Amino acid sequence: MKIIDAKVIVCSPGRNFVTLKITTAEGVYGIGDATLNGRELAVVSYLEDYVIPALIGRDAQRIEDIWQYLYRGAYWRRGPIGLTAIAAVDVALWDIKAKQANMPLYQLLGGRSRDRIMVYTHANGKDIDTTLEAVASAQAKGYRAIRVQSGIPGIAKTYGVAKQGDAYEPADADLPSEESWSSEKYLNFVPELFKRVRQEFGDELHLLHDVHHRLSPIEAARLGKALEPCHLFWLEDATPAENQDAFKLIRQHTTTPLAVGEVFNTIHDCRELMQQQLIDYIRTSVVHAGGITAMRRIADLGSLFNVKMGSHGATDLSPVCMGAALHFDYWVPNFGIQEHMAHSPLMESVFTRSYHFEDGFFTPGEKAGHGVDINEAEAAKYPYKRAMLPVARLEDGTLWHW
Repeated sequence: MKIIDAKVIVCSPGRNFVTLKITTAEGVYGIGDATLNGRELAVVSYLEDYVIPALIGRDAQRIEDIWQYLYRGAYWRRGPIGLTAIAAVDVALWDIKAKQANMPLYQLLGGRSRDRIMVYTHANGKDIDTTLEAVASAQAKGYRAIRVQSGIPGIAKTYGVAKQGDAYEPADADLPSEESWSSEKYLNFVPELFKRVRQEFGDELHLLHDVHHRLSPIEAARLGKALEPCHLFWLEDATPAENQDAFKLIRQHTTTPLAVGEVFNTIHDCRELMQQQLIDYIRTSVVHAGGITAMRRIADLGSLFNVKMGSHGATDLSPVCMGAALHFDYWVPNFGIQEHMAHSPLMESVFTRSYHFEDGFFTPGEKAGHGVDINEAEAAKYPYKRAMLPVARLEDGTLWHW
């Protein structure tokens, strides 16, 4: 199974995606997602200038050896650009191996550990009333778990809240736009938001919330404690995780479950959080944490410390990543939940998929490989358009976490 060709496909059917396609001498090909939101072309260069030339002629069956070759062999390890590129190669090679075996990828990983995969979706609004309407809409579509975000009184634009009538897309400008932030206004508002949601929808609906790294550890502890009566499924990215000891302080003050990790790139980013049992869910994604090969190691470590998988799955990840993630979710023993934001019809005109949603749950499908493919002719109709993520500043102008 010698690799004879590899190429990068960049397209923008509503937002930018980077896809790697690897082809073997036998004519079997696999694809992997290489999208790094707001920094897409950096990964393209890494793949085209460094990774692809080193792949040609190698045996596509040696997935582990190629992973080690690209990770250890680069010397400059870790980081989102390198690990996103490695993930694309890894997922494409698993796709090839499963196609060669004529079985869905989850079977190759060891078979399924569950019958269906619970996902959560997003509900947001400009204020509490419109947010409640969004929650009702998501529930009507069958979702059993919903991430709730709302505009905050006194803050003009809030992370996670879409413009009127639009799907939420953070990468919204050719150069970074700027938003204003107030932790005090946010902390005063969010407990009331979730109190209203529970009053409206009762106790059975799973509720999640994303802080997006914007609180200090003691502020995060305060929020977690205030939200305990609303028994969240999880509180996500409560504080920046570079200082992993910060989660000790949060843990001391609240029993609200904690999730973190969508910006993590290797097992080392979450090792201490897991070993010290400071988190309950790890949100690393297939595309940014080194692919399925690396995700299996993260999951195995987490299983030793009661940490469950809750992978990132926003629309900045292509259907290729979603397909691979669902096969991983089907197999992984310590599964928690999978994020799901529906891709637009335009996006799905470029990517075909075998995964299926029904009544709040997904199944990955039985097609050989990970079940997702790209229509290159359609992709060519939508050229890349630079779009960057915004930045946030405090009300006094201080640059803050986004």
